[in-house]
Amino acid sequence: MGADPTTAFGIYVHWPFCLSKCPYCDFNSHVRHAPIDEERFVRAFKREIETTAARARGREVSSIFFGGGTPSLMRPQTVGAILDAIGKYWGVADNVEVTLEANPTSVEATRFRGYRAAGVNRVSLGVQALDDSSLKALGRLHTAHEALEAVAIARSVFDRYSFDLIYARPGQTPAMWTEELRQAISEAAEHLSLYQLTIEEGTPFFDLHAAGKLRPPDEAIARALYDVTQDVCTRHGLPAYEISNHALPGAECRHNLLYWRGQEYAGIGPGAHGRLDIDGIRHAVATEKRPEAWLMRVEAIGNGIVADDLLNSEERADEFLLMGLRLREGIDPQRYAALSGRPLDPRRIAILRDEGAITISTEGRLRVTQDGFPLLDAVVADLAA
Repeated sequence: MGADPTTAFGIYVHWPFCLSKCPYCDFNSHVRHAPIDEERFVRAFKREIETTAARARGREVSSIFFGGGTPSLMRPQTVGAILDAIGKYWGVADNVEVTLEANPTSVEATRFRGYRAAGVNRVSLGVQALDDSSLKALGRLHTAHEALEAVAIARSVFDRYSFDLIYARPGQTPAMWTEELRQAISEAAEHLSLYQLTIEEGTPFFDLHAAGKLRPPDEAIARALYDVTQDVCTRHGLPAYEISNHALPGAECRHNLLYWRGQEYAGIGPGAHGRLDIDGIRHAVATEKRPEAWLMRVEAIGNGIVADDLLNSEERADEFLLMGLRLREGIDPQRYAALSGRPLDPRRIAILRDEGAITISTEGRLRVTQDGFPLLDAVVADLAA
């Protein structure tokens, strides 16, 4: 799947601004009613790229991901300037994957052509639903028709594109989701991200749920919706390669594979996270979340870092386990042992295997089964204990 996992190195760039805040979203996104000073932010992005590259020298960038927020609110020249800065301070692979997240409300053909000219070669669209009532309930600003128009524009401009849908929405049945999923697959070229709706603390949906005004499907229906997702996507040639991501073989998002395989990546921008190996030690880095505070911090000292934690062997191994078991390919238990200094408990492996939650491949890789994926957190906790 994708780039060589032993050499892959990615850059995550966070653009924190949105036109509106969705009621289910707990991401670091902010609404500003005054125009954003993109020139000033570009200077700060360039500066943080420079100082981060000084800490992580000699890497070759295999993937770049513009996330948010809504990166498609950036001007194409802003994206181009950031990509130029990355190329100035790091080597960049000839086949680098450059993904930009976009919302259907901010998609126009001329803007997309501008992103492609700047160096973007893959887009990920936040469609979220294909019917207008669900989109309204989710607080989205686009209609289903506008979403499909945006997908068509992406298809006309980029060789690689993906879009997101949220399922297990209030009132959704397996039959409804089956039909919506079939329609989505007919529009998708190679990749879909399909997320179960989760109620996150601190969001309007959390407050509505606590007040009894928002009722997602119960556990049995949610499980049926998950099973529909796996069955329909697999039958149409888009099997899951990660718990929420489906792709044609070879079309996986290489940048996200970095995270799940426990590889290195630099985080640039407000609220970005990174994992850097410096002098043999894994650093968990995070930047200031508030955009204007991040901006002033970078202008003052060259970076927006507010946390730079050193992960010990146990923490690094647990993170590898937590992320790696999300993948259909699973993990190499020997790598876990090398990171943690101890092997996984064979008795726990045997119990989980007997329960049908995990399998061991002929190559010795430990994988979570389809039945085990809905219980992934419990499987990880059991193995890590």
